[in-house]
This record gives sequence, C-alpha cells and structure tokens, in this order.
Amino acid sequence: MTQIDSSIGPQGHDQGYHLPTPLRVLLLLLLLWVFLFAISLMGAAFKVFGKEFSEALITSTTNPVIGLMIGLLATSIIQSSSGTTSIVVGLVAAGALTVSNAVPMIMGANMGTTVTNTIVAMGSMSRRTEFRRAFAGATMHDFFNLLTIIVLFPLEQATHFLEKTATWLSGHLVSSEGLEYHSPIKQIVKPASDALKHLLVDNLEMANVAAGITMLVISLIALFFALAMLTKLMRQVVVSQAEGAFSRNLARHGLMGMGLGAIVTVLVQSSSITTSLLVPLIGAGIIPLEGALAVTLGANIGTTVTALLASMAGNSAAVTVAIVHLLFNVTGILIFYPFKPLRRLPILMATALANKTSENRWFALYYMLGLFFLLPLVFVLISRAFGPAS
Repeated sequence: MTQIDSSIGPQGHDQGYHLPTPLRVLLLLLLLWVFLFAISLMGAAFKVFGKEFSEALITSTTNPVIGLMIGLLATSIIQSSSGTTSIVVGLVAAGALTVSNAVPMIMGANMGTTVTNTIVAMGSMSRRTEFRRAFAGATMHDFFNLLTIIVLFPLEQATHFLEKTATWLSGHLVSSEGLEYHSPIKQIVKPASDALKHLLVDNLEMANVAAGITMLVISLIALFFALAMLTKLMRQVVVSQAEGAFSRNLARHGLMGMGLGAIVTVLVQSSSITTSLLVPLIGAGIIPLEGALAVTLGANIGTTVTALLASMAGNSAAVTVAIVHLLFNVTGILIFYPFKPLRRLPILMATALANKTSENRWFALYYMLGLFFLLPLVFVLISRAFGPAS
C-alpha cells in the first residue's frame, strides 16, 4: 500500500515562470477563466447535439437496469447531472415517468457526471507522473459512485427505501417556496460560450452536429492549454508551507473538505466545475487523494441542494426526485466514508487503474468511451432490439 501511495505522491515544484506575484495571480485568474470557459463550452457543445436524444432515451423504459444505463448515457452526453435530473423531474411532474422509474436514472446520472473529470485528467497525458496522479484523482469519483450503486441499486429495488423516504420528506417540504440562485461562475463564462454558439449556429448557419463538433474541438484545445499552464503555475502560487497545511487539513479533517466541496458546488451550481478544478491540483501534487475525495463527496451533496431548493416550488413528485438524489449521495457517504478500509477502497482502485493507464495512456480514452458511452449504449440498443422492457 505504501508503494502505491508513494507512486502518486507530491513531486518537487517546477522552476521557471519567474514573474512577480501580482502578475502570477493575474495569469492564474485568466487561466482559470479559460479553464471554466472550456468546461462551459464543452457542456454547451454536447447539448447542441445531445439534449433531444437524451430526452428521447429517458422516456422510453420501465426496466430499472436499462433506466440506470440511460441515466448514465444521457448525463455523459449532455455532461450535466443537473441537466438530466431536470429532465427527469419535468417528466415525473408531467406524469410521463413514475418516481420508481426515475430513481435508477438518478443513480445513473450521478455516475455519468464524473465523465468530465476523466476528460480533464486526459489533458495531462503528455506528462506521465502528473497524468497518473490526475487520472487517479478523476477516477476515484467514478469508483466511489460505482461502489455506491452496487450497494444501493439492488437494495432500492428490493425495498424502495429511497423512494419511500423521499416521498415522506417531500410531503413536509412541498409547500415551501422555491429558491432561485444564479451562479456567479456561470455568469462570468456562459456569455462567452453562448456567444460562440450563437456565432456558429445562427450567424454561420452551421448544422447542429457540425456546430457541436466545432465547439467541442475548441473547448478541448482551450481545456488542454489551460491545464498545462495551470498545473505549473499553481505550484508557484501555492507556496510550500501553505501547500503542506492545506494538504494535511484536507486529509485529516474530512468533514471540512466535504463542507468546502458542498459550499463551492452550491455557489457555482456545478459539481463538474468543483471536481474538475481538483484534478489539476491533484496532478500537481498539491492535494492528496484522500483529501480530494472528501471535497468530491461534498460536491456530490452540493449538486443536489440547488435542485432541491428550486424543486420546492413544484409538485411533490418533483421534490421527491430531488430528495432521492440527495439521499442517494448521503447514504453512500454514510456507508463508505466513516470506515477507513472502505474509504480507501475507491482510492486504491483508482490508483491501480491509474498505474495501469500510465503504462498505456491511450487506455484512458478506451476507459472513458467504454464505461460512459459504449457500455450503456449497448444495453439500451439490446433492450430496443428485444422489444419493450417489462
């Protein structure tokens, strides 16, 4: 275990970029804007050619396993668990989908949102050691959500405890007034991504698929450039003493990390932004995996809070689905996080995968396409081929 941990441990600080501190901070803020713009543009690109497909998928099954795969695939396509959850909530509120059928989709959506982390980690593919750490940091989120699904999915199908608990709670919350919150991060980067989308689709009159591909290519170029510069710059902006204190506090005080992850995610209204920002910090050796896991789990909770508050102005079915998402994440944390051997399990699994992937870095691409797109797509296509699921 020591060998595995040390293989992804912090490395020495990069030299170079001897700029005055104010300029380095300014450059850091600029690179963060480029990074967040790339994430926003990537989501917009997938929505250009993916949202209608996702909506069609979601309305078409009653089989819980296929529902789980549809939630995974739909979220991977539009790159937003909040987007998938919003579609599901709308369909449940309209009576087109039952709460029972929605629960597996919510679980799949929780898994699908981690694809953004993997894409971000792939920005470090040219730097082996950094890539190994970043890929471990990205995929430990995958493994935690996967382990939670393995435990809770069959338990929910046997007892419907999430649905029953959420239904009971929604009866006490449905009369509350909904709250609307506008993310400052989205207000900073979304106008630029919307302007580019408007230029391609409306001014240049490109087809949706062509515009989506163009936006995706631009977002990936911006993402990889920002990541390459951010990783080097962050090591210099975060001085060694502060880095050590930050790392130790996150590793030793998991609740503090969870609180931080939840608060940041509520503020920016996106768990993908919170967890994606962690990846270059992990890759640079600034944050240890165990500390990053706590922040990630807080982000899992935070991503459900905004949807929950907003849904309270709707009907009880909408609130029930939002509460199911919250309960799923909280229950997973209560099962795995308090006990160190279980808490270490997703970290060890992700580390083993990262060590293997660093030997053949293209395996990261096969992993991402296979888990998030091909596997659920095969399940869905098979279910279509053999007629309606019972």
